[in-house]
Amino acid sequence: MENLDTDIKKIINSAYPYIKDFNPAQKAVIESGYLEDNSNYIISIPTASGKTVLGVLPALKTILNGGKAVYAAPLLSIQNEKVKEFKAFEEYGINVGKHPSSADLSVMVFESFDALTRFSWNVLREVDTLIIDEFHMIGEYSRGPTLEAAITRAKIINPNIKIIALSATLRNIEEIEGWLDGTCVEHDYRPVPLHKEVLDAEMFNTKNKNDVIVKIVEKAMKDSSQALAFVSTRRFTESLATYVAKKINKKIDKKQREKFKEVAEKLLDVPKKKGSLPTSTCLKLAESVELGVAFHHAGLFNEQKEIIEDEFRNGNILMITATPSLMYGVNLPSKTVVIRDHTRWTSNGPQPIPVFDYEQMSGRAGRPQYDDVGYSYLIAKTMDEAQNLEEYYVEGEIEKTNSKLVDNKDAIYKQIIAQIASSLSKNLDELVDFFGKTLYGYQMNNNPSMSSFAEYTIKYELETALEFLLQNGIIRATPEGLKTTDFGYLIAKSNYAVETAVKIKEYISNMNEINVEEFIYALSETPDLPLISFKGRKSKDPVRDRLSECGLFAMDIGVSEATTVSLIEWIDERNEYEIENKYNVYSASTRRSAYEASRLVKFAKDTSEILGDYSNLKEYDILSARLYYGVKTDIIPLVIGVKRLGRKRARNLVKLFGNNLSNISENELQKVEGIGPKLAEKIRLFVKN
Repeated sequence: MENLDTDIKKIINSAYPYIKDFNPAQKAVIESGYLEDNSNYIISIPTASGKTVLGVLPALKTILNGGKAVYAAPLLSIQNEKVKEFKAFEEYGINVGKHPSSADLSVMVFESFDALTRFSWNVLREVDTLIIDEFHMIGEYSRGPTLEAAITRAKIINPNIKIIALSATLRNIEEIEGWLDGTCVEHDYRPVPLHKEVLDAEMFNTKNKNDVIVKIVEKAMKDSSQALAFVSTRRFTESLATYVAKKINKKIDKKQREKFKEVAEKLLDVPKKKGSLPTSTCLKLAESVELGVAFHHAGLFNEQKEIIEDEFRNGNILMITATPSLMYGVNLPSKTVVIRDHTRWTSNGPQPIPVFDYEQMSGRAGRPQYDDVGYSYLIAKTMDEAQNLEEYYVEGEIEKTNSKLVDNKDAIYKQIIAQIASSLSKNLDELVDFFGKTLYGYQMNNNPSMSSFAEYTIKYELETALEFLLQNGIIRATPEGLKTTDFGYLIAKSNYAVETAVKIKEYISNMNEINVEEFIYALSETPDLPLISFKGRKSKDPVRDRLSECGLFAMDIGVSEATTVSLIEWIDERNEYEIENKYNVYSASTRRSAYEASRLVKFAKDTSEILGDYSNLKEYDILSARLYYGVKTDIIPLVIGVKRLGRKRARNLVKLFGNNLSNISENELQKVEGIGPKLAEKIRLFVKN
């Protein structure tokens, strides 16, 4: 700590009072000179070794010298967590926000930073330091290509930008160093030593892996510590939580029960505040939380997930069962991590999880400042299986970090559109040059077995993609070179998949007037609408019947159909409780899905205007509002005009007084449940205007 500039040291001591001195990994990085020179650096140290602070130090130095820094993260949850963490710097006059146009230190998700490199060059040129959190995700299928292309563009537009890439352990580090034109600092120190082991059911005289987990939780309870268990599906998170909760019931003391009951009540309050009775999923969650075990997956209300995370950090939950998505989410460590499922369901059936993912999940074990050791247990059924898993995961090597830019066709389309829309590439040769500078191009050109035909391969992939984009009216050839059409520019300004945009364009080009139910079904079949899943294997006939009532026919009933029906019910003012009970779906996802559907309708409206069709513009606005607020058409003006009124109170108002509220006094308005003096005053003001 003594080697830091006085001003930086003062800020770090204030914002991170628990850091008395840097650990060996942090010291090694600082002593590498990464704060002194302007080179790019890859910092590769284990999870929970204090990477964030190593990113913060160069950011603070940059800002104190009058510059700007961007901290890029893969997920909104991490973005929100880091903004909250970095707000402590504002005491020292450092403005923290989510965009460099208005902040000294801005925390951006990868997609937002990518947009910055496409359309805000002047702002990008003001950024002196770029810190990339979870940099190893550059090899991930969905977000990796976005990050890869954004870095490539940033280096072209702002050659002086300094990049600090924070990463878990990388295998092909020399290759990454070469592409990033940087220096890697590696260290294997972990503040909390991690003990990794494979346990099998046979050693516990059982055939059930869940019984092994019960034993682990019971041991954690004796230690007054907590456990985090990863399973492959939402359904498994629920069944495991229920199973463990019942088994440990008798081992919970009175004081713990009171604490757990308070958490359960908080979770049940979430749907009530939204105007819905608790769904069966909510009730199941509360029931297991009353015994100290929570499940965590995308089918819960966002507020419920936040409560679970906060209460776990506060020590008020013994165990969380979660899907693997939590390994990349918010900072949620525990002393013990259990990985029950070493396979994951894919379109090709169950496949082994990568060694890298095993390491990421294991890395959640052991909390700095709390634990002196962390335990990661991978669970096998038999001794033979345990031996195989030990060799493959515990002793095995992580996979190479390879570009997924060409594997992900949508990524190629989007980056070609981005290059042309931003006028960085005007022809095939310039596109070949840009893609040659990406990690994909670097890996192709530096692979002895592929370098001789690397340029040909890149050219072939680009020609194929260009043909598709030309055929679909997204780009056009002009005497000055390739240009985006108005439709292409609309895609470039959005974050939607090209497939989504093309499907919407095709659908609205062939319709005369909006059929609401059919349109929602079309949106549910695009890759950008978050889907609402079935909860289990109950009959799907209610979904089929509801589609049939709307004149829609489906051969197979899957998540697109479940989403369609849920959204149709949502705009008919059904609440989550009613939707879940009738269709056996994870209805807590309905609001998020409806919000995104609302935005897609606006995109469809913009597309319609570009196509020169102005016949349904009002209907697009009405449907967008219905999806956003979950209302029938008649109360749209009321829910839009009176902030925080909400659909339930708006409907009750209309039921009691009719659509004409001009002669209704504030006292009368307060007869409606949930309407107090302030809201009544807002309603009267709206009616007068």
